[in-house]
Amino acid sequence: MDERAIARKREIEAAVADVRQIEKRDGVTRESLEKIKQRMIRLAARQDLFTPRDFPAPEPGGKRNSCLYRVSEDPDHRFTLYVNSSFGNYGTPAHNHTTWAVIVGVTGEELNRFYDRVEAGVREKGTAVVRQGTGVAFMPEDLHSIHIQAPLINFHMYGLALEELHHREYYKVEERAWKVFPPHSDIREARG
Repeated sequence: MDERAIARKREIEAAVADVRQIEKRDGVTRESLEKIKQRMIRLAARQDLFTPRDFPAPEPGGKRNSCLYRVSEDPDHRFTLYVNSSFGNYGTPAHNHTTWAVIVGVTGEELNRFYDRVEAGVREKGTAVVRQGTGVAFMPEDLHSIHIQAPLINFHMYGLALEELHHREYYKVEERAWKVFPPHSDIREARG
């Protein structure tokens, strides 16, 4: 393992340990998620450890424009940290997570739209751009969508691993119906 990989592993382990402590001490509240977001922003400041060379986006022309690298996960599938790498032209429908989630920027920009669930589906209630030094945090039932135009790297920190989230819902506009997200198909193992 090279020096950068050792430093990356050390920084990830320290950040996730802090996140565990925050949740243990404060529970899952908007205030505790703000603390988790601030800790993840500190990790994201180490841009030298999270480059496109380390976490390449899928090749253009493939089935996906974005992929997740799992860089940390507890044995019980809690406290899972992913590095999201995208070359752009990627988005999601409005969806929930069924666990708490924090997204912070390393490089590039990701537009997040926030929604309320209404009888007719969803109603947009705000936006935020995630970039270096910023992030967003979600309670399990919160709804958002992501929109990526150009290459980026960011962190997705979840209270429970994506493969364990069997009831994540998204709103399918064409059908005016809520659906359950299929399992994520491009998670790459990167726990060095």
